[in-house]
Amino acid sequence: MVVAGGGTAGHIEPALALADAVMRLRPDARVVALGTERGLESKLVPARGYPLEMIPPVPMPRKPSPDLLRLPLKVRDAIRQTRAVFDRVGADVVVGFGGYVSLPAYLAARGRLPIVVHEANARAGLANKVGAKFATKVAAAVPDSGLPDAQVIGIPLRESITSMDRAALRAQARQFFGLHPTAPTLFVSGGSQGARTLNTAVSGAARALADAGIGVLHAHGPRNSLVVQEINGAPPYVALPYVERMDLAYAAADLFLCRSGAMTVAEVSAVGLPAVFVPLPHGNGEQSLNAKPVVEAGGGLMISDEELTSQRVVDEVLPLVQDRSRLAVMSNATRNSGHRVAADVLARMVLEVVKK
Repeated sequence: MVVAGGGTAGHIEPALALADAVMRLRPDARVVALGTERGLESKLVPARGYPLEMIPPVPMPRKPSPDLLRLPLKVRDAIRQTRAVFDRVGADVVVGFGGYVSLPAYLAARGRLPIVVHEANARAGLANKVGAKFATKVAAAVPDSGLPDAQVIGIPLRESITSMDRAALRAQARQFFGLHPTAPTLFVSGGSQGARTLNTAVSGAARALADAGIGVLHAHGPRNSLVVQEINGAPPYVALPYVERMDLAYAAADLFLCRSGAMTVAEVSAVGLPAVFVPLPHGNGEQSLNAKPVVEAGGGLMISDEELTSQRVVDEVLPLVQDRSRLAVMSNATRNSGHRVAADVLARMVLEVVKK
């Protein structure tokens, strides 16, 4: 099985969750991941024990430019190199999750190998719209993604997420990150690359959070820096460029302030962690759509990027972190069991395609 889901963690993690599920069902299977040098896959895929084959990225220019004129040649070269990978590894099926890597994978596999497409977002991207036209099977996280005849299964998640008990892991998680063992704790993350809006708003509210006895775990992104003055007697404000153990971060937190990428929303739903979503204000609005079902169910709040300020954190986020009864209600509301089984459902779908 060749999985194509490079670029961001939101594309890579479902692909790796599927890989793990396939290996549980068929230990004799071989899984190879496609990636590009610009994506996080160069770090995440080898760390999970899977081989990674690099191909040229084929980003779609958003406006007329010289890059647009060179696009056909870039696509042709990417297809040629991708087909060489398929031949070299003996591919039987290609599973794509969208993004720069998936489009050349779909075009290279067309008419040669069966294709399975998974769409994580509430609104399908260009690559998956193309791939779905000649895919054997199409799966989606939610209804109305824009892909015809898609089977709605949720998002494949790591077993460490779907099987976790937040309460049982809490003490270990707090110790792992150096957090206060009992203080109300806010987890902040703008995704794998961080988010300036979240970083500025929360770090600017550090004094108020400390005075209120609230601890913070803040993943600010590897390209950003964040310096927060330590306040004597207050719970620690732990700032990290990247969190490797998201399962422990979820267990340590009482509330999550975050973007609303599809993967983030799925994991929050699976573990029952209340969240305040700040959708990325770019793209086609899919992040707002991703968070909408959780917010409507009462499991989260939504604040627009332009409205998130340090004062908004103090006025709205701070009192929520302290309100244990409200957080308990939100936790129950946000749980969604569909994502817990999606990896196994998709694995069986893929294996059935290969069998046929």
